[in-house]
Amino acid sequence: MQDEIVLPETKPETEWVRGRPLQKVSPTYRHSRLQSQMVIALDSWAEGRGRVGTEWRFRIAPPGEIVRPLVPDVAYLSYARLPVESDDAAQVPLGSPNVAVEVLSPDDRARDVRDKIETYLRAGTEAVIVVDPHTETIRAESRDGVVTFAIGETFGHPSLPGFTLDVGAYFARAKR
Repeated sequence: MQDEIVLPETKPETEWVRGRPLQKVSPTYRHSRLQSQMVIALDSWAEGRGRVGTEWRFRIAPPGEIVRPLVPDVAYLSYARLPVESDDAAQVPLGSPNVAVEVLSPDDRARDVRDKIETYLRAGTEAVIVVDPHTETIRAESRDGVVTFAIGETFGHPSLPGFTLDVGAYFARAKR
């Protein structure tokens, strides 16, 4: 069995980032709105395809590395990766989500965000979607590269086939 870092549940949650426990930043209203709007859009798209959740703890296991907890702001986990019948296993999955969404906070350190993205991708996550409230952009990072979407563009990525999101409308809704 692989070694595993086990951290207690905290509020806000604590993750294992860059070799240390790191408690997530308690989000602002805008962060919360961006997170909830992403969940609403993804949940509608994911019907019959998989699960979508917020602040969902995953036991991330990159090959040959220690298992560690990461808690994406939003996650999509397909039924192909973990079947609908596997409700108990879905509570705190061993493995990575298909897609992890991270909404940046002013207190996020770039090195911590980079480490989380790289850990997700090493563990098999198809894409990490980074929402930047400051620049009002959505960036998709995958093994194939990085694509950034701005206001006036429509977000879409092969990791979420058929899913689209109007970037301008998304950020506008977050301000209401």
